Amino acid sequence: MNSFIRLTIPARAEFIDVVRLTLFGIANKAGFSYEEIEDMKVAVTEACTNVVLHAYSNAQPGVVDIRFEIEEEGISIRIKDEGTSFKYEPASKSASLHDKELNEISAGGLGLFMMHALMDKVEVFSEKGTEVILTKLFGRKEEMA
Repeated sequence: MNSFIRLTIPARAEFIDVVRLTLFGIANKAGFSYEEIEDMKVAVTEACTNVVLHAYSNAQPGVVDIRFEIEEEGISIRIKDEGTSFKYEPASKSASLHDKELNEISAGGLGLFMMHALMDKVEVFSEKGTEVILTKLFGRKEEMA
């Protein structure tokens, strides 16, 4: 049976630390290594920061709903808002920043590259608001080595 914990925070930067601390406790209890937890914290921080910066206007304060779900294979973290959506176009598997010149790279969108690099699976749904699902599998690093 899967276990899950829900957390709702105001969509303000000063509350993202609460999400990071909660993630640390849950992932540590689930058995993830320190390095895996740090990777997850960076990816989750990026997803939450995107909500704070882009989902809600100053006139429309909002909330971020976070759901941590421990599954047999690992952990899934869902970050959802009801704010302004964006059109998500998944990068191709071969997309890489390695072959690009610095002047070809824009600041926007690098967060998604980072999430993909740090997590085993990243899903984005942008219908009413935006939902990002980040998944980290148990023992993935050993399998890839």
